[in-house]
Amino acid sequence: MSEASELTFNFRGKSVIVTGAAKGIGRDLALAFAGAGCKVAAVDRPQAEAELLAVAAEIVALGSECITYLADLAKAEDCIAMAESFCKSLGKVDILVNNAGLSFPETLVNLDVEHWNTTINVNLRAPTLISKVVARNMIANGGGAIVNIASNAAIGGIEEHTAYCASKFGLDGVTKVMAVELGPHKIRVNAVAPTVVLTPMGAQVWGDPAKAAPLIRKIPLGRFCMPKEVTEVVLFLASDSASMIHGETVLIDGGANAKLY
Repeated sequence: MSEASELTFNFRGKSVIVTGAAKGIGRDLALAFAGAGCKVAAVDRPQAEAELLAVAAEIVALGSECITYLADLAKAEDCIAMAESFCKSLGKVDILVNNAGLSFPETLVNLDVEHWNTTINVNLRAPTLISKVVARNMIANGGGAIVNIASNAAIGGIEEHTAYCASKFGLDGVTKVMAVELGPHKIRVNAVAPTVVLTPMGAQVWGDPAKAAPLIRKIPLGRFCMPKEVTEVVLFLASDSASMIHGETVLIDGGANAKLY
């Protein structure tokens, strides 16, 4: 189970869609929203069915409701079908967290075209298409909040992350456009940009101390991020406490981008 939040949020009577909810940041988010009283709609890929059902069981044990959906977010038709299904089941969607993402570390000169396409489709096209559907529901119901999980890779270049950086730079831009277009409909849109988060994917890419050390040296706080530290910022941005925060990409990077050299 997710470590208990030190902050208190109240989302009773509200609903949230969380993509990539089977593990990592998505799992932590789903459990945290459920713990705050939110009804959770959780989606992940078919290969993660067992993990997704386990998250749903934990949510029910917390006394909240959870509906699940299996979708390949690399496929446009799956994104739309999932979003439409959740909108129908929930009736009113209050919060959307576009969390699902992936990375294929490889240098530019060794870039695999299929890896590029999959990364762009999952990390950039999927949140755009899902938001397109969900925003219509929010407009019809008087507003809502959307939080996109971007990355420090939306701020600067990272070696062996050509496609990932392109997708996250793009998501930052989409966040800004969404904020401009959806703000008049009382839909707040923000993003968070964490440094390396020690999820299973983060540990896989950055688990080698020799590889991680140079990056950690660039972080004034001297460490990578934990999922909980992302979750609590997302919950804040989705809450009424952030009612005038809109169109922002909030850095969660231990001061990495405050350091010039």
